[in-house]
Amino acid sequence: MSSDEDFSLVEQIPEPSEDTLEGIKALIDNYKTKYEHLVEEQKELAACIDDRRDLTKQFKQRSEKLTQSLKEEERSNKAQIENEKARLELIKEEERELMLEIKKVEAALEEEEARNNHLEQQNEVFTAVPEKTVVFMGETGKATDTQTFEMNPHIVYPMEGGTALVTFEEEVVAKKILTMKKHHVNLSEDCIITVEARPVQLMVPNLVEIDSEVCPQRILISNLPKMDFDILLSKLEIHFSKRKNGGGEVEDCELLPDSGTVVLTFVENKFARGLTEKEYHEVQLQEKKHTVRVTPFLNGKITNLRTKMSVCPRTVLLTGIPAVMERETLQDLLEIHFQKSSNGGGEIEALLFNPLGQHTSALFEGVSQNG
Repeated sequence: MSSDEDFSLVEQIPEPSEDTLEGIKALIDNYKTKYEHLVEEQKELAACIDDRRDLTKQFKQRSEKLTQSLKEEERSNKAQIENEKARLELIKEEERELMLEIKKVEAALEEEEARNNHLEQQNEVFTAVPEKTVVFMGETGKATDTQTFEMNPHIVYPMEGGTALVTFEEEVVAKKILTMKKHHVNLSEDCIITVEARPVQLMVPNLVEIDSEVCPQRILISNLPKMDFDILLSKLEIHFSKRKNGGGEVEDCELLPDSGTVVLTFVENKFARGLTEKEYHEVQLQEKKHTVRVTPFLNGKITNLRTKMSVCPRTVLLTGIPAVMERETLQDLLEIHFQKSSNGGGEIEALLFNPLGQHTSALFEGVSQNG
């Protein structure tokens, strides 16, 4: 068989013609089939759209939940951060307060340590004071009868011009003169002056507190033999000025007659401590060596002073005295006048007159706190 014959056997069947009834029916059936396919695809597409909408709705809901959760978490984190900041500030404030408290405690410890050191030093000093022989005389008394420390003040009283201070032997006479107040003093037949008597008020110490400390330049030398004072001071100065004896250049050497001890002052402040630590020293005095005791010398500083006004019980201030004659003559006439009992006076212990135009100061010694 030839190839032409083969081709002729494979001819396609022609489509039904639209001009025929069978063709039209076939076309209708064909379009129905296509329509059904299209309807089926549309249903599938609608179902797919619904699925996509559901997924979109689910994703939107999840997104809203996640957004809300993130916002709540952010608010929670923000609140937690604020709380932590407040807590951190509180911790910092507590730390600052603790540091201040630590500084206060350290300062108190330093002060207490300095006080303890001072007390230890004072204790060392008081245990190293010069010895003094005490003999019991057989007298006893109550604890309340013990004597307290007393001072005898030396008060300088500036006097104005035309005044006089009169000290009577008896207090009652001074009171009588003050009570009379105005006094007519007859200086001569044609000269009478009028003076006024006033009380003398002095400011005296009522309470004195003294803080003592060891002087770094001075030493107190005791246990000394009885000998010429000048020779003793010279020997001590020579001995303690030598380096081999632990001393140095001496600035002053002074005897304290009330205690029988010697105060020796060095130019530098590096020798006193070593000498007091050794305490006992052999010094060539007279023709043989003598053991003296060297102890610290205390400097006193007033830490508390209270004063009070006190009226002198036996001294009267006379004012308004004119310059009518010589000082000595007028002073004698005043003394004569106030010695007479007829004028209200009595025995005079002392009288000091300061004329007009002059400056004089009176010294009051041994004034007690109660007058």
